[in-house]
Amino acid sequence: MSTDTAELIGLLHLASPALPIGAFSYSQGLEAAVESGLITDGPSAAAWISSGIEHVLAHGELPFLAHQFRRWQTFDPDAAHALSVANEQFLTSRESFELRQETEQMGWSLAQLCASLEWSDAERRTHLSTMKPVAQPTVFALAAQAHSATLEGTLTAYAFAWAENQVAAALKAVPLGQLAGQRALIAQREPIKRAVARAMSTDEDSVVTFAPMLGILSARHESQYSRLFRS
Repeated sequence: MSTDTAELIGLLHLASPALPIGAFSYSQGLEAAVESGLITDGPSAAAWISSGIEHVLAHGELPFLAHQFRRWQTFDPDAAHALSVANEQFLTSRESFELRQETEQMGWSLAQLCASLEWSDAERRTHLSTMKPVAQPTVFALAAQAHSATLEGTLTAYAFAWAENQVAAALKAVPLGQLAGQRALIAQREPIKRAVARAMSTDEDSVVTFAPMLGILSARHESQYSRLFRS
C-alpha cells in the first residue's frame, strides 16, 4: 500500500482516539465477554479482538464501508439513493440496541464534524444531512474521501481504530497492563491486513453481519450489573 503524507495525516486524524466521536465509551461486547469469563488475560483478549476483526468486521462492517466509500466517490443520483438505502439496511442489521445506538451516536458525532469543518463538498454534505440516523461507517467513508484517502487506507485506518479501542477497553475491563495491551495490539496487524483484503473484494450481496455471540453478549451488557462502558 502506497500512502502519501497528506493521506497519512488525514487517516491518522480519523483513526485517532482524540477524534471527538465517543468511541472510548463503548466496548463492543468485550466487557460482557470479560464478565462471562471468555477473556481473562492478554492472550485471550488478543484472540477475542482478532476474532472480531476476521469473523465480524471482515465480513460486515468493512465491506459495507468499502461500498459506501465507492458510492460517495461516484455520487450520481443512483449512488446517492444507494447510499441511503444501504445505510438503513446496515442500521437494521445491528443485533442489539447497544450496537445500533453506538453506530448511530458515533455517526451523528462524526457527521457534525464533517459539517462544522466543511469536510467534502457542499452537495455531499447536504446528502449526508438527510440520512438520519446515520451509521458511523457511512460518515467515515465520506470523511476519508475528504482527506483524499484511498479505499485500502480508509479500511485499514477504520480497522486499526476499532482494534485500538478494543485494546483500550481490555486495559480497563480485564484489566491488562500496558505491555500486555501493546502485545494484543501488535497481534492485530496480520488480522487487519487479511480483513482489509477480504473487504475490498467482497461484493455487495456477500456482506454479512451475522454474529450471534457478539449479539448475545452485547444484549447481556445492556443489563450487566456493573459496567465501565456505555450500553
